[in-house]
Amino acid sequence: MQLSFNFKRQSRQVRISTPISKKNSILLLFICSAAIAQPQCPPNIDFENGDFTGWTCYTGFTAAVNGQNQINLSPTAGPVPGRQTMYSANSGLNDPYGGFPVNCPNGSGHSIRLGNDLGGGEAEGISYEFTIPANRNVYSLIYYYAVVFEDPNHEEYQQPRMVVDITNETDGTTIGCSSFTFIPYGSVLPGFFVSQTAGDDGTPIWCKNWSAVTINLNGNAGKTIRLFFKTADCTFRRHFGYAYIDVNSECSDEFVGASYCPDDTAVNVLGPYGYETYTWYNNNFSQVIGNGQSLFLSPPPPVGTSIALQVVPYSGYGCLDTLYAKLVDTLREFANAGEDQLSCNKTSVQIGSPPTPGFVYNWSPSTGLSNPAVSNPFVSADVTTNYILDMKSLGGGCRTRDTVTVRASVIDGSLQLDGKSTFCIDNNDSAVLSVTPTTYMQWYRDGSPINGATEPIYRPFQSGTYYAQLSNIDGCSLTTVKQPILIDKARPGISYPVEYAVLDLPDRLQARNFGATVKWNPSINLDNATSFSPVFRGSTDQLYTIQITTNTGCVTIDSQFVKIVNGVEIYVPTAFTPNSDGLNDILRPTPMGLKDLHYFRVFNRWGQMVYQTNTLRAGWDGNFNGTPQAAGTFVWIAEGVGSDGKVYTKKGTSILIR
Repeated sequence: MQLSFNFKRQSRQVRISTPISKKNSILLLFICSAAIAQPQCPPNIDFENGDFTGWTCYTGFTAAVNGQNQINLSPTAGPVPGRQTMYSANSGLNDPYGGFPVNCPNGSGHSIRLGNDLGGGEAEGISYEFTIPANRNVYSLIYYYAVVFEDPNHEEYQQPRMVVDITNETDGTTIGCSSFTFIPYGSVLPGFFVSQTAGDDGTPIWCKNWSAVTINLNGNAGKTIRLFFKTADCTFRRHFGYAYIDVNSECSDEFVGASYCPDDTAVNVLGPYGYETYTWYNNNFSQVIGNGQSLFLSPPPPVGTSIALQVVPYSGYGCLDTLYAKLVDTLREFANAGEDQLSCNKTSVQIGSPPTPGFVYNWSPSTGLSNPAVSNPFVSADVTTNYILDMKSLGGGCRTRDTVTVRASVIDGSLQLDGKSTFCIDNNDSAVLSVTPTTYMQWYRDGSPINGATEPIYRPFQSGTYYAQLSNIDGCSLTTVKQPILIDKARPGISYPVEYAVLDLPDRLQARNFGATVKWNPSINLDNATSFSPVFRGSTDQLYTIQITTNTGCVTIDSQFVKIVNGVEIYVPTAFTPNSDGLNDILRPTPMGLKDLHYFRVFNRWGQMVYQTNTLRAGWDGNFNGTPQAAGTFVWIAEGVGSDGKVYTKKGTSILIR
């Protein structure tokens, strides 16, 4: 049987020295608690409610004033998002620099984070005040912390920091060895290690794993105590500090013991987590009976046996203490398999309950379990299953059993496509989508629900990405895989401008290039009838039909007439009427046997160039700098390379008619 317990304590004070460093600093603080609350502890001092009840939250800023560091805080109405954040033990998160869990690994159910990683000279705080009962002269608390510093090259008073103040508010005094300040300024602090992850500017980061500090409150019956935890960025507003906080759930008393099961054959006594060294003694300190955080006793000692544990904190941070416990065989624990669960579509659900330290768990059957040997495994079930939890202590006692049912509800999320996912609507093709019927079905196209599409079968009439949202009577839902559908429509055919080719000289033709394949018919006088740009060479005029087929199967028929001329010529109309009636609106050269246009330029009566292009079949619309030009005579000049390889230049005039 493994058990953790509260201790009657005696405290010896040690002098706290704060090593100093000259580098820049990120600070993370972790303070944590055990999960089992004792009646004498103040309510929610351990955050086990999962909220901030009883705590006061603060936000503010830090500043360097006359060589001193000042943390200026003001209370808030509650936790501020990003400044005070609650975490639970099942988050599974680790600190990105130290690698240790953000929730204290001593059985605590919740820890909180102070601050964030945004810098900006921010400061945060959280405090708790409580009054020790008037009849409780022996009283103590334990808090845990883990700290991370990015170490910048600042002065001591400019560094980020973590401050812990434990004060007797009634007497106006500070409880010394439980209160301290972390300031990186010099060599690595005791108990720290250097993170493998550096800061954004390459500075080293110091980390300290979870450690414990005891607060000796003996002799303070009836007094009001305040716990105050603070973090602050550097005063240059660049480097940050943040913290995770919790306090031990167990407040010590004179005769608090460590209980175990009556039928245990052995016990493993577990001391509080986070001290540097542990030494176990018999009740009169005449014999050392163990070292380390745990003490194994087999067989268990007689009921009522007292043992002592001396704990030594990390150097300079906490009080050297001796803690006492009395072992009694009064422990009673019962297996808790948790509430029955519904697993939708084999989604993992968690069964069981948080573990009790010192107990062994075994689930059967093991099918679908993430780990059958933990108290709260995850289950991914494809059939309804009854799971049985067997629980016993490490010492073999307190054997107990419980059962939970995980009901499996699985929706068939397959999507069936009949027909083609890509087709041309002109070819009488289609696509039909279908799913296995469920209680509720809704079809979607491109992320939006399709009005009225709530049946198992849907026929798409538009291109888009389709899927269905399915739900059943159990309340489970599922989204099917997505199916892209492309429905194409053939483009209308057109006739290309007449192509003038020089007798028996090569001339390159060009079809519209929007399809997957092309076929020129007839293939006579062409070097490749399946090319979008075949070369024509012939001696007679020829009319071609051009069949362009897309990858969706849509077919478009264009036409091209090739007229034979005896020589290369550049023809430009003698007049044009840019009145947007679709007739003779553009002044352009008509190339006859021209394979490349160097330029086509137009000038007004003052010799000012109003238009130029080097693109075949492009032309002037009668505007200059967006302004329609007045009617009149304009001079043009054109130059290009003929299919015979020679350069041809031609000049002329054209009349713009309004």
